Amino acid sequence: MSEEKNVIEKALGEVVIAPEVIEVIIGVAASKIKGVYGMQGNIASHIAEKLGRVSHGKGVDLKNNEDDTVTADLYVYLDYGVSVPRVAMAIQAKVKQQVLDMTGLELKEVNIHIVSVVPEKLIQPNLDDLFGEDELDD
Repeated sequence: MSEEKNVIEKALGEVVIAPEVIEVIIGVAASKIKGVYGMQGNIASHIAEKLGRVSHGKGVDLKNNEDDTVTADLYVYLDYGVSVPRVAMAIQAKVKQQVLDMTGLELKEVNIHIVSVVPEKLIQPNLDDLFGEDELDD
């Protein structure tokens, strides 16, 4: 029965997935991990974000290896205070599983590059609370 299925699939043609699609899958999967602040982008992705378009493929670099396998390099920013190894391993597992589930492609390696750790945003103090109004007028 499985032989017939393979023949039918071959008779239907081939499915080609653009690398950009895989990059988007990887970018979305990585950004869903708790502790990931964002992905590193290039100038084009920054301009697109300024125009209101989200670029999910940013910070992802795919490489075809000589043995017909694919390696993914991810460049990520993490939230301050998270366990870097734990978040990196969670990213690797989620990305490998999502790509396999959605495309049938098994990634040989998922390399995580921590670009930076982003500290929590500090709340700006209100100057009226710190000083009296007569001190600010001088």
